[in-house]
Amino acid sequence: MCRFVIYKGTSPVQLSHLLTRPCHSIINQAFDSRLRLDRRRPMNGDGFGVGWYDSVYDEELGSQPCIFTSVTPAWNNVNLTRLAEKIKSPLVFGHVRATTAGSLSLDNCHPFVHGKLMFMHNGGIADFHLIKRRLQGDLPDVAFNMAQGNTDSEWAFALLLAKLPDPDARSFTPEVLRKAMLDTIATLNVYAEEAGITEPSLMNFCVTDGESVVVTRYISSRKDEAASLWFSSGTAFSEYAEGGHYKMSKADKRENIIMIASEPLTFERGMSKLFLTLIHIYFYFLADWMEIKTNHMVVITPKMNLLQIPIMDKFYVPPSDPAALTRATEFAQEKGLLAPRNGLN
Repeated sequence: MCRFVIYKGTSPVQLSHLLTRPCHSIINQAFDSRLRLDRRRPMNGDGFGVGWYDSVYDEELGSQPCIFTSVTPAWNNVNLTRLAEKIKSPLVFGHVRATTAGSLSLDNCHPFVHGKLMFMHNGGIADFHLIKRRLQGDLPDVAFNMAQGNTDSEWAFALLLAKLPDPDARSFTPEVLRKAMLDTIATLNVYAEEAGITEPSLMNFCVTDGESVVVTRYISSRKDEAASLWFSSGTAFSEYAEGGHYKMSKADKRENIIMIASEPLTFERGMSKLFLTLIHIYFYFLADWMEIKTNHMVVITPKMNLLQIPIMDKFYVPPSDPAALTRATEFAQEKGLLAPRNGLN
């Protein structure tokens, strides 16, 4: 039941406007979820992480992102609040964690980093222990030595590094990152098939080099829905009412800001929980947030173009197929990664 949020803008955002101030920020989602209900573990209290790139390149500091992680609950970390008020960045990754694999440690907190690259994951690779040795054996040294923790997420990142022509490159085109992501998913599916794993894997992955962003909403199933994922874009993201009520403004057709999140960061003010059914949520969010389709990839280019591209493998169901409208929510719902279709209780 992890959650992540991504911000990319033409101007840097103060981290507090993304992480701590909004009443439904990624931090508040850690204990007050609206779209995902995990009755087994209702809180994302197993650590958090935030990664960001400098607004202005400094040769002495280098181009790699800065990462701040902690194993304390995000809502109770005073250092996060202090830092968020004093840091601005044009590209931010934020993640709150509920453990599904790996121990509670700093090494297992997202985002993971290698050189210029940051990576996060929401979901889980089914029966990862059955493919872990095979995956590790296929990695070159640079990818194998990157991993410091023991989560399926970090080893998926290591696999992605192995798919890049040069994981230590100073820049990556959107096409290179996109291909590496597709190859990573395809390889994990091959491992699962060869190991006889039948349970689907939930692979909401995201990777960035500070210029381009590639994100997937994916499940290795033709009949199940993936973990939730939304995007919002516009010209300004700002507080319109006291109490942390934010909205995305669209002054013109430009996209100065693009955000992608496991769960929208804005809810209409005064909305009663009694009426928070899925259909109500959809219409309240229609102006600000759009749902990313299952088994699709989103690419944000350096010039702020947003592309939504289908991942056309054996688990892809074309929109013309009636099955595309009837994917079951039960699997992701049981994992605490999707709201039930009939609403929230």
